[in-house]
Amino acid sequence: MEHSYEHFWLDPKFWVAVSFVLFLVLAWKPVITKILSALDARAERIRAEIAEAAKLREEAEAMLREAKARREAAAAEAERILAHAQEEARLVSAEMAEELAASLKRRERMALERIAAAEAEAAAAVRAVAADVAVAATRRLIAERMSGESHAALIDKAIRDLPQRLH
Repeated sequence: MEHSYEHFWLDPKFWVAVSFVLFLVLAWKPVITKILSALDARAERIRAEIAEAAKLREEAEAMLREAKARREAAAAEAERILAHAQEEARLVSAEMAEELAASLKRRERMALERIAAAEAEAAAAVRAVAADVAVAATRRLIAERMSGESHAALIDKAIRDLPQRLH
């Protein structure tokens, strides 16, 4: 049985197939090189974008840490200011209480001094009135009952005793 395999060299389909295979073998290397270089470029671009994203993430995390630190510092400063204000208020309150107590003591002392002065003045006025009454009564008694000599002796004695009785 003879097939027509003997003349396959002469068949144009064979040569088209051979030339197609040769074309694919020859074209394969530049095409695959271009495809691989395009894929490598794309992979490199993706790596760069990932690196940029990682860098941006690190920057964002650093900014977040910095913002938290500033917030904590501000909170600590606010607490310190509040504590200072409370201490100042306590000191001012204590100072005002001391000033009020001192003022009350001063006023009490002044009132006691006024009362003592009024008492002394009243006592002096009572003594003066008593002395005037005693002198007037003595004059009347002397004028009514005493003679000239006894009158002079009694007046001298009363004048001598008068400073002792007024005190």
